[in-house]
Amino acid sequence: MGERRITDDVMENVEILAKLTLEPEEREAVVEKLEEILDYVEKLNELDTDGVEPLVYISDQQNVFREDVVTGADGREALMANAPRQKEQQLQVPRTI
Repeated sequence: MGERRITDDVMENVEILAKLTLEPEEREAVVEKLEEILDYVEKLNELDTDGVEPLVYISDQQNVFREDVVTGADGREALMANAPRQKEQQLQVPRTI
């Protein structure tokens, strides 16, 4: 593994940003895990990705959402017909404080 990339200053900053308070043994375990993650990222950086197009979607389907189209009236008249009380085309409800 060699030289540590996660220094005490870096780990202290991570703890502050993550709002963590770690005991020394916990801190050492987290540093080891972070070092493993960095090793894995370095391994991924070794891959030859020339000529590989970035993957935007896993499948080749396009947007499956429907168009946002108005399909009917707002139903205000039917709603107001069922209202027990109304005033100026609005539902009238008991006052609450």
